[in-house]
Amino acid sequence: MDTMAAADALDQDIPLFYLSKFWAKCLVGLLSVVCFANSYNGGFVFDDSEAIINNKDLREETSVSDLWLHDFWGSKLSSNASHKSYRPLTVLTFRISYALAGGLHPVGFHVINIILHCMVSVLMLEVFSLLFGGGACDKGKKILYVPKAALLSALLFAVHPVHTECVAGIVGRADLLCALFVVLSFLGYSKAQIRIHKEDHTSVFWVLISIVLAAIAMLCKEQGITVLGLNAVFDVFVICKLNMLECIQKVRRRDKTPENFSFVKKGLLSRISLLAAGGICMLYVRWSIMGTGPPAFTDVDNPASFAENLLVRVINYNYYYSLNGWLLLCPWWLCFDWSMGCIPLIKSLSDSRIMAPAALWFCLFGLMYQALFSSNGQTRRILIMGLGFLIIPFLPASNLFFRVGFVVAERVLYLPSVGYCILLTYGYSKVCKQLNNKKSMTIFVLGLLILYPVRCIYRSNQWKSEELLFQSALDVCPLNAKVHYNIGKNLADQGLQTDAIKYYREAIRLNPKYVHAMNNLGNILKEKDELYEAEELLSRAVSIQSDFSAAWMNLGIVQNSLKRFEEAEKSYLTAIKYRRKYPDCYYNLGRLYADLNRHMDALNAWRNATFLKPQHSLAWNNMIILLDNTGNLAQAEAIGREALKLLPQDHSISFSLANVLGKAQKYKVWL
Repeated sequence: MDTMAAADALDQDIPLFYLSKFWAKCLVGLLSVVCFANSYNGGFVFDDSEAIINNKDLREETSVSDLWLHDFWGSKLSSNASHKSYRPLTVLTFRISYALAGGLHPVGFHVINIILHCMVSVLMLEVFSLLFGGGACDKGKKILYVPKAALLSALLFAVHPVHTECVAGIVGRADLLCALFVVLSFLGYSKAQIRIHKEDHTSVFWVLISIVLAAIAMLCKEQGITVLGLNAVFDVFVICKLNMLECIQKVRRRDKTPENFSFVKKGLLSRISLLAAGGICMLYVRWSIMGTGPPAFTDVDNPASFAENLLVRVINYNYYYSLNGWLLLCPWWLCFDWSMGCIPLIKSLSDSRIMAPAALWFCLFGLMYQALFSSNGQTRRILIMGLGFLIIPFLPASNLFFRVGFVVAERVLYLPSVGYCILLTYGYSKVCKQLNNKKSMTIFVLGLLILYPVRCIYRSNQWKSEELLFQSALDVCPLNAKVHYNIGKNLADQGLQTDAIKYYREAIRLNPKYVHAMNNLGNILKEKDELYEAEELLSRAVSIQSDFSAAWMNLGIVQNSLKRFEEAEKSYLTAIKYRRKYPDCYYNLGRLYADLNRHMDALNAWRNATFLKPQHSLAWNNMIILLDNTGNLAQAEAIGREALKLLPQDHSISFSLANVLGKAQKYKVWL
């Protein structure tokens, strides 16, 4: 049976309707927009704060060339604090969105994400049509209609709820852009073999185009380089039609004549060599820019990777894989963060959860065996590419090559979900073929196509605000200390300090080494004048993380309030030691020196604060007041005028300068 006939047979087993290419694309695009449209007016939530609100790379004052030297969060790649996530093209699109919106207006950012998902979903229709063989049942209309299998897979991809984080969370644009160029690279590579006078030839042009698009995908997100592996698998098993079963049989018969390995003659080696050379060049350029040093993650980010026992690491990694598989199969329990105790470690073979990875590998090995050794060429092609899309894009998140900074992350499943859609559709067709009554399976699939959009709409609404997002996580991960911390922080920002204290305490109970929760709780207790407990919490925080500058500064404030001035000075100086550019700490140090009547030291500290942060109103005002109180009116006036040039609308500085001018009998001087 040839490829077209096999594709027709597959479509006949699927009791769905045919659509022309135009209407199929319209349907897929429409559903992809409908599922996530209500996220368009959401705010900046969770990681958006660091990637967009606090990222100076989006501002005009930062040179565009600096984007190529900074990580995704705006830190220098050479910094020890950098996560080494090198995605300059994604940051560039954020910068463009910022410029077009005229500032931090999230609507424009969200709309672009929705459009990108729509584009990827429509292009996936082309990918699925290619993989399932193309054509419809009527021979004269093969190029007019998409295969029913391709349409079903594209619909499943467009409405899958696991994509909500990528689309509704603005930071997910990295995954969307990466997927867009991965798909373009794959479709480009599918044209790498051309026929001239009934002979197969390699199109170097399309291979190079595919490599360039892969490089662009990698500059959007690191995962993009995996398309080179997908292209290689596609070349070997689809273009060259390698049959592993036949190869093994020929090797057993010691039949090594060149004619029996004709797939090598189709230009495979030259194309694979080009892919390998392109991949090596991409990795070399990347490493030369960002360095080879790994990012600094902690055990709370990925506890399994810090386990000393190799067996414990392997078991938990495989358990994480099974959880990712479950999220694709049943995307009902979704959470913005799966770290910090959300998934307790498996430490014993008696743990019942060990059955999950066992079930996963049982299914995977069964599919792999069929993919490699089935006598049906269509089965081999579809299963190999389904497993390829499922596994290869997931490899960078697997902890196999390097430690990653998360346990489970829904965003990394955007591309692997392509493989899930292929396998589910093919499995559906095979089950329908075996059943006389196909209604039950059809109802099941149609139920997914109804439930998935409903889940997407509901989940997108939760991503519209941090309050909704964090509260939704409590039902999924009640043991996650970060969830309680984020809820507490959100409440504190709203001025609900009593409620915030409860969540901060729970975060510390769940994770006794959660220094950020200790610091924030210590701050609230300091404001409530519960100084001794605040001091205890902040002291614990700096004992756990000695370079935690914010905690050192806050500890200094508490010690100053307790009249322990020497200890306070030491804490401030320690904070500055670990964070030299710390204007707020210099400001508080100046207040300490002013209380001790060390006026010159106070002025120097406040001058450092204004040098590091020219808009530091309190530091400017305190300098004016101190100089005024010590009788240095001329210097106070000079400082006041300097401050007003930078902060012309600051009423407190104007008032302090007016007092100085009044004492100097300059009653009619314009400020």
